[in-house]
Amino acid sequence: MNSLENIPMEKKRRSPQAGITLIEMLVVVTIIALFAAVVAPRMLRRTDTARVTAARTQINAFMTALGAYKLDTGTFPTTEMGLQALRERPQNVNQWNGPYLPQEIPVDPWGHPYVYRYPGEHGDEPDIICYGADGQPGGEGINADIVSWKSQ
Repeated sequence: MNSLENIPMEKKRRSPQAGITLIEMLVVVTIIALFAAVVAPRMLRRTDTARVTAARTQINAFMTALGAYKLDTGTFPTTEMGLQALRERPQNVNQWNGPYLPQEIPVDPWGHPYVYRYPGEHGDEPDIICYGADGQPGGEGINADIVSWKSQ
């Protein structure tokens, strides 16, 4: 037989020390809030860094695909053809052996289209530009342009 079965109902109740008090709960909530206030800004900075890295990686992938396009056709796509020439055969282009990218042309990590120019203003290769978080030319920090002719 269980020893609790013989105890009257009034005595089976919890002792006053068995529960969580309001003050204990407030202390836990305060600790969680302080932790979130310290960690959240650091996580947001890492998100911005990850977006910049993703844009650089995507520009490098475009440049690799453009190199394959040029090997097949003898030239880079014009500005008018744009990056879409890596997915769909442009008119009057011989030896196109694409698609040169496995999926549709993505937008940058902030949701803006990449800017493509050929002939470019920075050498013999095309210029590919991501305008950063603000989607506008120029800027500093997270709004700085990410470009194909600079490695960083």
